[in-house]
Amino acid sequence: MANQRETNSYTNQVDEFTEALATARKMQEDWLNYGINFIHIYVEDAHGDWLETWGDEEIFTSSVLSKIKEFLISDDNVALRLRRHLGDDLQSVECHRSLFDIAVNLEECWQYPTEQRLTAIKHLLANDKNSEIAILDLANSLVQKLSEIL
Repeated sequence: MANQRETNSYTNQVDEFTEALATARKMQEDWLNYGINFIHIYVEDAHGDWLETWGDEEIFTSSVLSKIKEFLISDDNVALRLRRHLGDDLQSVECHRSLFDIAVNLEECWQYPTEQRLTAIKHLLANDKNSEIAILDLANSLVQKLSEIL
């Protein structure tokens, strides 16, 4: 029975490899048939600036995430309120994990259109312990502070 499972996993790997090999052969055949123009079959925007701008979004995202993380561990009043809201003690390991999760989620919220950010952050902070007014106030403060920082 154990041997069958191993055989099945090898079969799946062989199938995936066969499919990748067939795709590579097709691409090579297209290259031989169409010359360098074969790229137009596979890439819609071959003449665009996609190669020059490759990674720009990743760099922007990384700097935004870094700034948010720095803010969350700072002594800023809004950051302190947020940490209190989360119920985390800055000395604990769990705090760093949850602050990192919050930072990632805030970065994601920041990619939304400006008019949707407050609602997204409010949903991120929502819990059963705090009133909706307190959460809205904290979300407003957070949006204002992040606007200044970013």
